[in-house]
Amino acid sequence: MDTEERLAVFLDYENLALGAREHLGGMQFDFKPIADALAARGRVVVRRAYADWSYFDEDRRALTRHQVELIEMPQRMGASRKNAADIKMVVDAIEMAFEREYITTFVMCTGDSDFSPLVHKLRELDKRVIGVGVENSTSRLLPSACDEFLFYDRLEGVDVPDASEAKPASSRSGRGGAKGGRGRRKKAAEPAANVDAAAALASDIAALEPAAKTSETVTEAPVAAEPAVEPATPAEPEPEEVDESDEVEETAGEEPTMEVRVAQTLADLQASSSGTVTASMLKRTLVRKDPTFSESDYGFRSFGEFLRFLADRGFVVLASGPSTGDPEVALPEQQDTEGAFGLLRTVVQDAGGSAPLSGLKNEVRKRRPDFSEKALGYRGFLQFAKGAQAAGAVALAWDDDADDYVLTAG
Repeated sequence: MDTEERLAVFLDYENLALGAREHLGGMQFDFKPIADALAARGRVVVRRAYADWSYFDEDRRALTRHQVELIEMPQRMGASRKNAADIKMVVDAIEMAFEREYITTFVMCTGDSDFSPLVHKLRELDKRVIGVGVENSTSRLLPSACDEFLFYDRLEGVDVPDASEAKPASSRSGRGGAKGGRGRRKKAAEPAANVDAAAALASDIAALEPAAKTSETVTEAPVAAEPAVEPATPAEPEPEEVDESDEVEETAGEEPTMEVRVAQTLADLQASSSGTVTASMLKRTLVRKDPTFSESDYGFRSFGEFLRFLADRGFVVLASGPSTGDPEVALPEQQDTEGAFGLLRTVVQDAGGSAPLSGLKNEVRKRRPDFSEKALGYRGFLQFAKGAQAAGAVALAWDDDADDYVLTAG
């Protein structure tokens, strides 16, 4: 514990939420990918988000489930308070740097260059600074000031909607239209957009549930409305469906298979650590991501036995570690893009030669748990599928009846 990094996370929430909405196809900001990325970098001891929460009612619940302390900074008291959240965030960070010496790393989640002086001061105080921001709404001055900068849209678990399929965003929680942010914020080059609610719900569930269950959800949800209900409820249930998808995303964290969970965590550790990854380090990080994690839930008596099970199936590679009973753990050699396209084609062929896009990533990960389209340079699984189509591995077309893309083996 004494050698672990201790992290304090500060979120300029308005900047992140509006950045995601304006530059990422109208998607709603989700803290979980950030929490998972930071779990591989150390032990998070402080999580604070600053905003006028009357504008972000839905977001408050999601952040509370991630144990984020919400700092209320009302903005409706005149123009003189428009920077109140930023100032409060700076004061709290500097105070914490002096009062809590055990905090070694400050994570500033914002794309606003106004925080550059804070970053410089924290580094003068011998603190490591990690920045997090939406790529297209992050000032070019900020990343170079940090020790490390993570672009939110490149994190594992952030599926950016395809711009060609995006539709004008409907007003959800948060500011919109004329209230869409402070004057100094960078405006979007295009109007905010939002994907179809049913397709978004299907995509969210597809990433969380087993393929069989996903298939039922994706194919039946849009078309299985009962005739008696159809005339009366086309528009009214929509907000509730969105809320329910948020609940599913938050409560179904146990749905990814154990192979996928270990592979993603191991990939994060290998990317963020300069040294080798040991079994004990991997176990600590898995528990950080999910404090309820236990290998005994999968029928194993020890974590070493659990890792040997994965190694026998080619999901991880074990080698002698610094001490007995603490082996080094690594992922198998990463497949190249051509191999990934071939794997996608094989999965589609095994599904009968045709398969909907929703749920397909889950099927690919059953064959290759460490699969990540982002590691191959694609921003989302749809973009990866389009790349496979361009390479001739599969054919991709929109199916109105399925309300989804359908892939056929090329």
